[in-house]
Order: sequence, then structure tokens, then C-alpha cells
Amino acid sequence: MKRAILLLEDGTTFLGRSFGADGTANGEVVFNTSMTGYQEILTDPSYKGQLITMTYPLIGNYGVHPNDMESNRIWAEGFIVREYTRFPESDSSSKPLDRLLKEYNIVAIDQIDTRALTLKLREKGAMAGILSTQSFDQASLLQQLKNAPALAGQDLVSQVTCKEIYSWNTAGKIHLVAYDFGIKQNILRMLSEENCRVTVVPANTPSEEVLALQPNGIVLSNGPGDPEVLSYAISNTRELLGQKPILGICLGHQILGLALGGRCYKLKFGHHGGNHPVMDLSTRKVEITAQNHGFAVDRASLEKEISVTHINLNDDTVEGMCHKRLQVFSFQYHPEGSPGPHDAHDLFKGFINQL
Repeated sequence: MKRAILLLEDGTTFLGRSFGADGTANGEVVFNTSMTGYQEILTDPSYKGQLITMTYPLIGNYGVHPNDMESNRIWAEGFIVREYTRFPESDSSSKPLDRLLKEYNIVAIDQIDTRALTLKLREKGAMAGILSTQSFDQASLLQQLKNAPALAGQDLVSQVTCKEIYSWNTAGKIHLVAYDFGIKQNILRMLSEENCRVTVVPANTPSEEVLALQPNGIVLSNGPGDPEVLSYAISNTRELLGQKPILGICLGHQILGLALGGRCYKLKFGHHGGNHPVMDLSTRKVEITAQNHGFAVDRASLEKEISVTHINLNDDTVEGMCHKRLQVFSFQYHPEGSPGPHDAHDLFKGFINQL
């Protein structure tokens, strides 16, 4: 089998075998704690710029299926697992995972100690890394890594957003406009189930063009990277405040926090996985949520008119907020994710009932 190498910015090296495409890829190395859903994770645009490590040891068991795509391609820069299953056992599988990785030229490695890697990332924080099947010269790889731009400070949204406006479920009675900062298709599917027709617009669409579409409400989607560099998205959101009800999800939640005058900060190793407990402060109910983000809204920076509605029980970070006067709601976690499996689905209904 062909070899592969993973090198972290601190010089830590992991040698394993390749099971994706040949090549070299770099990015921020993060870990995801989900036990299933590797295809959804790989095709989530929020992972642009990152090398994903799966903590669950057996990956590829059920192959891949066209209906499990969250976008039209893989967005992660690379994939890191303990043991890849080369011959999936599932009647619904259309092909093995490595074939999908090769179609999108994604480098992947297995047969490494992902527990040791995860512990390092928890202790030291998310690190830049480089994954290669082409070069094993550590000095050369480390130099390539040093020359690569850091994830913080990059506008990754402009690389994943749609290029043109498109519609989803034209038969729905409630009209929503969704900013595509890297939107997952299951958000659109679930909004359709709530009788919504959705007009999806590129991330830099001016606020006046959105209002000209005469929506009942506006959705700020999930997406990758650093929210503070998205000046166009923050400015457009600020101009839309008070004009229409707004729902922010993940990156959209952070953009909304910045538009309302708050600040964001980078988490040590982020929240990536399907087992994050979140408490609704109004009901004290705890939901098991799916999450994927490396930045968070700074609670201390929020003005008095903004109420924190949900908190993460692992680290007390802000998971939800609303405005006391305006129809503005946002959630850091993913209502369309199904880890609970349906704990957070009512968040969409709650927003739509306000329209």
C-alpha cells in the first residue's frame, strides 16, 4: 500500500498509508467526535481550510450514497482516520469512500494513532498540518507549512458560496432568503419541510437586493473560517436588522453577533462533532447537538438588548441568542444536524412561527 505522512507545525510526525488521492494538502488540523456521518462531514463547506481527524476508529464501513451529500463536492482539505474500511458492507452504498475522495482529489491517511493526535490537539490547540503522499522530507514539508496562510484572517466564504442566485422548493408558501456562506443542503431540506420556499443568494449580495426579493424572513447560513474578516456580510446584516426577521446558524450566528456590535474569538480546538450538550436557559432543557465551528461569540461583548438563550455545558460558550426588541434569533449549533437525533429540529419551527 502507498505510504502517507502527516506533519504538524510543531514537528510531530505521523506515518501511515494513503487511501485517497495522491498529493499534498495543508490546513488546520481538527478532530470530529461523531461516530457516523463521515460523508456529510466531508461535504460540509464549513470544513474548507481544514484537515479532519475522526476520533471514531472505523471509517468507511457503509460506503457513500448520493443522498448523503451536504453540498456538491468535498470541501475538507484532507482526511485522517485510524482504520479505513476498504470494502463497505451496505446495500445502500453506491461506491467506497476512497473513490469519492479520489474524484475530488482529496488526500487521506489511515493506520495512524488518532487518539494520540486528538490528545495533542486538545492539549496544544488546533494546529496547522500538512498531509502528503508525494514527499517525506520533513524539513521541506515544514517549510511548505510555514509558507501557507493561517486559517484565521482568511476569507474562506468567498471560496465556497454559490456564484448565482437559485431557488429551493418553489412550491413553499413562506418565502425565505438564505445567504449562502457555505450552506448545508439539509438546512434547505428542513426549511422545505416547513412549507418554505428558499431563495439562496451569494454571500456578498447587497442588502437592498435581498429586500427587493420581498422575503418573509432571512437566514444567515453556516460556513467556514474567521467571521471577523467578512466585512461585507457583517455590513449587509447590520443593514437588514429591523427590516425582516433574521435567523443565524453557526457562522451566521457569529456574523449576527458582530453586526450587533459584539466580538468573536477563536476557540482552542473548536467544537466538531455530534455529542455537544447545550442548555436552553428558558426551559433548562438539555439538547444533544451537532456542531462544527472554531470561533465563538464573546458573551461579555454583547449589549444589554441581546439575551443569551443557550449555553454549551462543556465550556459555557454562547450557543444561542436573541434580541429583546428586534426579531433576531441565532444558534451556534446546527438545527439540521440529527445527533439526538431530533433534539434541535424545533428551532426552525420556532423561527417560522415568528414570521
